[in-house]
This record gives sequence, structure tokens and C-alpha cells, in this order.
Amino acid sequence: MIKVLLVDDHKIVRAGIRHIVESASDMEVIGEASTGEEALSFVRETPPHVLLMDLQMPGIGGLETTRKILRVNSKVRILVLTVCDDDIFPMRLLKSGALGYLTKGCASNELLHAIRQVYEGKKCLSSAVAQQLALKRFDDSVSPFDALSERELQVMLMITRGKKVAFIAEKLHLSPKTVNTYRYRLFAKLQVNSDVELTHLAIRYGIVENHSVDEKE
Repeated sequence: MIKVLLVDDHKIVRAGIRHIVESASDMEVIGEASTGEEALSFVRETPPHVLLMDLQMPGIGGLETTRKILRVNSKVRILVLTVCDDDIFPMRLLKSGALGYLTKGCASNELLHAIRQVYEGKKCLSSAVAQQLALKRFDDSVSPFDALSERELQVMLMITRGKKVAFIAEKLHLSPKTVNTYRYRLFAKLQVNSDVELTHLAIRYGIVENHSVDEKE
């Protein structure tokens, strides 16, 4: 029986995923967590076979959670299930030890297949992410976005998608002042002076699509 731990800060999302996982005769959900910190505590007490985790959560995000959990127990298989399909996150997560990366738009059977794959120690990526990473191998250029922290990347992606500071603060469980601090830190690191310049730079390096500029609110 594959023991699965669900990590997502939305209770209704966890309920939906639990229903899918427990529909499989070879799997059981042994616990739930809403933050990376809770997941880390759970793993110390009751290690799962597979940790099914969102990327954007309050507290430490999915990337840092992956690193910390694998330091505590290297046998835990980590499968990320998120709305983010940008190749910059899967690359970092795979390098940190995660074995799988799916988007929340995947079908139920795809999710169950991915859980079985990572349980066996095999990598499993959604087709869109796998294609992006394959194309990335042919590009040797150094991206200025590689220097950003996980939280800076999350804020950057939301800004380039036209999200306002208040929305970003609520989504990431931060204060508007903290979001603005990240925003200006991004400007300094990437040498841009506005959200529009930031978006154009992200487009130039293939981080976001061209239509992001048109979608700005």
C-alpha cells in the first residue's frame, strides 16, 4: 500500500485530491498538512512513501520544503502538484530531489500514475513541463532569473501576470509591505524600473508568454 501525505494550504483542494487518491486500491492518505512546516513535522513522526505537495504555500514554499524534508528523510518521494507550469520551478525542484511535477489541470488517472511512478523512484512530469525542459537543454544562455529566490520567483510570476500587490499578499500570506519589498528587490536584481519592464524581460527569457502584457490589470 502506497502511503501518501497531502500538502496544500486549501482544505477543499486536499479533500478533492484525497478522494482521487483513495479511489485507488493500492493507495491510502495517511495525513494532511497545510504548510511546509507542518509537512516537515509530519514526516519526522510518520514518514509517507509519497509526499504530494503544492508549490505556493504560506511559510516556506515547496522548494525549501523539498530540501528540508529530503535532509530529514531521503527515502520520501516528492511529487509536486501545482498551478505553476513555468519551467524555472520544475528545474529547481528536480535538482533539489523532487521526482515528479504535475499541474492541477491533470486528469485523475494521470495523478495516480504519477504517484505510482515516483513511488518506484522514477521521474514523472506533465507533458507540457517535460517539453519545456527538453527545449531548455538546447539553450545554453544564462538567465538573470536564476539568481532569484523561490519567493522572489513567485512574486515575479504574479507581477508579470498582472496581479496587484494586495492580491499577491493575500495569496502568499504576506503583508503588502513585504510584497513591495520583494518587488523592489526584484527590480534591483534584474535591473528594471517597472512592472512592464520586468514583464518584457521575463518574456525575453521565455519565463512568461507574450500575452501576459495584454492581461495586466
